[in-house]
Amino acid sequence: MKIAVIIVRVLLAAMYLFASVSYFLNLMPKAPEMTAAQTSFMTGVMASVYLMPLIKVTELIGGILLLINRTAPLAALVIFPVTLNIFLYHAFLGPKDLPMVGVMLIFNLFLFYAYRAKYLPIVSK
Repeated sequence: MKIAVIIVRVLLAAMYLFASVSYFLNLMPKAPEMTAAQTSFMTGVMASVYLMPLIKVTELIGGILLLINRTAPLAALVIFPVTLNIFLYHAFLGPKDLPMVGVMLIFNLFLFYAYRAKYLPIVSK
């Protein structure tokens, strides 16, 4: 189980680090083709000005915390809303990448299960 946790943690961290670093360094200048619904959604996100950088900073911090393993249970909690939003975006607006995003969600849920003992003090009386 320990090896599986390490592998999942590092893979999830790598996914988020790649996504955030490539956003901040403009490593992917050409945006993929989007449907009308995706374009409408992304126009709204970009119009808010702060939302996309906030998401990417959250991904960067979550990825770093997952990678260093000192605060991995906290990182799994912090990154979960981002993971869920990415999954729901692809489920409703762009199912082409849904398998990869589904793996991200499964990885995050697996980390929740692996760190469940760390979360018990939060929910116990």
